[in-house]
Amino acid sequence: MGIVINRGHIMRIVITGGGGFLGQRVARSLLARGGLGAAPDAGKGLSELILLDQAFPPGRVEAGSVRYETGDVGDRALLERVFAKPVDAVVHLAAVVSAGAEADFDLGMRVNFDATRALLETCRRQPAPSRLVYTSSVAAFGGSLPEVVEDDTAATPQSSYGTQKVIGELLINDYSRKGYLDGRTVRLPTIVVRPGKPNRAASGFMSSILREPLAGESAVCPVPPEALMWILSPQRAVDALIRAIELPASAWGSSRTLNAPGCTVSVAEALAALEKIAGREAVARVRFERDPAIEKIVLSWPARFRTTRAAQLGFQGDAGIEAIIRAHLEHLGR
Repeated sequence: MGIVINRGHIMRIVITGGGGFLGQRVARSLLARGGLGAAPDAGKGLSELILLDQAFPPGRVEAGSVRYETGDVGDRALLERVFAKPVDAVVHLAAVVSAGAEADFDLGMRVNFDATRALLETCRRQPAPSRLVYTSSVAAFGGSLPEVVEDDTAATPQSSYGTQKVIGELLINDYSRKGYLDGRTVRLPTIVVRPGKPNRAASGFMSSILREPLAGESAVCPVPPEALMWILSPQRAVDALIRAIELPASAWGSSRTLNAPGCTVSVAEALAALEKIAGREAVARVRFERDPAIEKIVLSWPARFRTTRAAQLGFQGDAGIEAIIRAHLEHLGR
């Protein structure tokens, strides 16, 4: 079962975490496309786009079909109001990020587990199964791992955040198996370059050491130069989420979890690309100050993946760190 998404289908789509940079980008992309499965210039199909978050940024996306709902995604009364009319598709981005969930276990469980369960239960009560994309993370892996993580490598999270995300993955699989919803999970790499101010993501430094120097500001790197990261640009992350929700249920089969493509980059390689694009003075704005707490989280994550299944399903990664930096500058109009 599941919804049929095509040009003629009138859709209601919900984005949790819709006030975040990724939620806003997904919203803009959906509006530009006219919905899901529609031609880029169709301009039809999307009847209402509901963005749910605790706060929204200045300059937020505005359009006649966009509706903003302010509140906690775990608030069942709010969810019942949002889902009072049938919802065709959900993009679940709301979460407490890695270092935040590690520092405050109760908050991480309330948002990453309890609120996710509340959302799934609300979807379960829909008259027809909603298609739902859930964002997970490379934090699903950790500990003793093979040199290259394969599609069938077992999830072994070594943080509260990773554990909470894997619990969500398992729930998505089971709710889909039961026919309560049509779920699909995308394990996203670290998103680089994230715009705006740093958040509590343990991996946020990877954006900071590029974003701040490009803006003429200093940045701190809490891990050694040889530290490796598995990364993806914001636009490719948006493309992956939309690709995930457009694919038919038959493409996912019994496993509703997928490792998104990315590229492996060391801190040293990222700074070398920064120097090539912005000069030595930009790199000089970065200083190294080791942070054991950040190292413990980040260095437990794998940095090399073989994403065969994603490639077969049409997901695409970036050409490399230099392309990612240039895409960031292009987004800024520079």
